Amino acid sequence: MQVIIRALATGLFVSYLPPLVFKYKKNTGAGFLGTLWGVALVLVFPRDAMLYLIAMLAFWVFAVIICKKVQFKGYTGHDNPKIVIDEMAGYITAMAFLPRTWPYLAAAFVLFRTFDTLKPWLVKTFDRMENAFGVVFDDVAGGLMANILIQLFIIFFVKGQP
Repeated sequence: MQVIIRALATGLFVSYLPPLVFKYKKNTGAGFLGTLWGVALVLVFPRDAMLYLIAMLAFWVFAVIICKKVQFKGYTGHDNPKIVIDEMAGYITAMAFLPRTWPYLAAAFVLFRTFDTLKPWLVKTFDRMENAFGVVFDDVAGGLMANILIQLFIIFFVKGQP
């Protein structure tokens, strides 16, 4: 069971690869790879908006539970970089109620990674929480900020949207 929990928390152990590939100061690259898993999740999530919302909320709960369990299994320290399920939760939040086209997938990816890295006020508020909820919801907050910016872009600049 411990191996399954670690596999889920680390994106099927993808977070073990980055230090070998692109370690740069504090950034290990694991968040980038975890966000790529988020792209894969979005592509298999339900297309219906209400079902997407239900799946997203369920994934948030699942991610918090996994983070809580894995923190007691040797992944110590607040927001351990090996844990990437939080990036997946953040990215699926960034893509909520958006078209699944490459421009939107890319915009959500870039904006989410930017907010996750820079940690503006809302993200930082959750990041300061030293528990599993904070680990997941700083990324959810970053995803929400990315989503709101893209939604505003659609409202003000994209012609012909229903």
